Amino acid sequence: MLENSDEEGRRLVLGVARSANDNSWRERLSAAESRSAMAIAQLHGLPDVLARVLAARGVSQDDAPEFLEPSLKSLMPDPSSLKDMDAAVTRLADALQAGKKVAIFGDYDVDGATSSAVLAKYLQWLGQDPVIHIPDRIIEGYGPNGPAIEHLRQSGAELLVTLDCGSTSFEAFETARKLNLDVVVIDHHQVGEDLPDVIALVNPNRQDDLSGQGHLAAVGVTFLFLVGLNRELRRRGAFDGRQQPDLMALLDLVALGTVCDVVPLQGLNRAYVTRGLTVMHQRRNYGLTALADVARVNGKPVPYHLGFLIGPRINAGGRIGDAALGARLLTTEDPHEARSIAERLDLLNSERQAMEAQMLEEAGAQASLMIDSRDPAVLLTGSDDWHPGIVGLIAARLKEAHRRPAFAIAYDASGKGTGSGRSIPGVDLGRTVREAVENGLLEKGGGHTMAAGLTVHRANTDDLESFFNESLKKDVEEATKNREIKIDAALTATGASLDLLELLEKAGPYGAGHSEPVFAFPAHRVSFADVVGKGHVRATLNSGDGSPLKAICFKADDKPHGKMLLEGRGRNLHVAGTLSIDTWQGTPKVQLRILDVADPQKVRH
Repeated sequence: MLENSDEEGRRLVLGVARSANDNSWRERLSAAESRSAMAIAQLHGLPDVLARVLAARGVSQDDAPEFLEPSLKSLMPDPSSLKDMDAAVTRLADALQAGKKVAIFGDYDVDGATSSAVLAKYLQWLGQDPVIHIPDRIIEGYGPNGPAIEHLRQSGAELLVTLDCGSTSFEAFETARKLNLDVVVIDHHQVGEDLPDVIALVNPNRQDDLSGQGHLAAVGVTFLFLVGLNRELRRRGAFDGRQQPDLMALLDLVALGTVCDVVPLQGLNRAYVTRGLTVMHQRRNYGLTALADVARVNGKPVPYHLGFLIGPRINAGGRIGDAALGARLLTTEDPHEARSIAERLDLLNSERQAMEAQMLEEAGAQASLMIDSRDPAVLLTGSDDWHPGIVGLIAARLKEAHRRPAFAIAYDASGKGTGSGRSIPGVDLGRTVREAVENGLLEKGGGHTMAAGLTVHRANTDDLESFFNESLKKDVEEATKNREIKIDAALTATGASLDLLELLEKAGPYGAGHSEPVFAFPAHRVSFADVVGKGHVRATLNSGDGSPLKAICFKADDKPHGKMLLEGRGRNLHVAGTLSIDTWQGTPKVQLRILDVADPQKVRH
């Protein structure tokens, strides 16, 4: 199976140096990791496939047992290790004990909605009735703003807690200060040295925070905040003679926000998601349950369901509808209201998909012209006719199609553009956007390593493209010089069993920073292949002994690997992909999601 080592000792799999999608297939494990996998298997009596998956993801032989049973107790830091956490906890505890009204200001994405819901449900358990404000993406834009703060103050709020935003809201918090409204910020976005003047700003990515928790989503930081708050209230005797809030019951929301914000599923995040998926399966939250039902989530929830079925429907409210719908859905205690909101979000998501398809066609044409004419390191596309709530999705599609960072920008009549960008591993987009702001090319901007937002005037777009190319050209070239798929192991259709998936689940959940295992299926016969749905290719593969494996190749009927499958009926092909359980019609079956295909007659030997 394995031959032709590269400089890191990672060998070609099945000799595939150039697949249908122009990838080489490389063994994920280096020579050293292969030795570690062998040691893990022998020391702990684990199957070889599981040991390989663990070793390839940096798990040592000593850490393997704890990794397979991630524990919140062992992985959770002391909340006080985060800068300003104690000040934030003290201020909210004081407000609660004094009966002061608390207002919550959250971002309009899933991380913001879940963060807001987590805090709101905790406060509701304590008898509070907090007001939640989620800004309109189009009218208000990202983050706290003066008019919203004035409205919250007029409604009686005496403490404002911002979630998943606020680290750079200088002007808005100056308004709060003038109104004598105290502010606590809970955030996770990258930020410079200058910070707004607030009671407390808890952000593990602020430069003076030494907690090492910068990988957390905002909802993960919010949960740590509640752990600290709960501890402080308990110390003050607030729970004497009464039951404490059940923090563990909130982990379904924490898992949802963590997965949808695409933060690394490592360390505490992995424990959050593992435990949160279990809570979600118990269907305690009316809103999550209703949304899972309308999204037709079958069986035990997995990160895929959160990231691709549930999350996009919550985001649809913030993109093209009512931004507050997500937080309302996740906090409601009325199952009828939950069903009504879930159905509305499902409808909005369908409308969003139609708008996205139209925008993507135009953006794709722009990107192709740019690549043909000047081959930029970063793609900047834009239009006067695009919906600003969907530009992030377009940027993500362009990034995937062209394997380079991409921005999509929606311009208004004045030439002001609202844009969103997505990056590739190894290219820090958030840092570069902040540098563009400092250089006067953007009105505002910021974000993460892998995603960023910006506001730019059309007149500055050419200069901005030049700046991005100058800043990121080398990083992009380095990140894209080797087109490859990393393979964890070779399997046959016979070996792709439910027992194997149950075994692999122990090393999950998989997602950003903890990639799903990819398997190669050598020379399997394509006994069936056809186009289904919106451009998907469905296939049946058979191993040498005739055992079948159902497979699906999403949105691939016009892609090289999809075409090779359709043209390969009756032939043997090498196939690479990930395994999942399909519970359609109630009977669980193994399904292969095909990522790439290669012709055995054209590989290098």
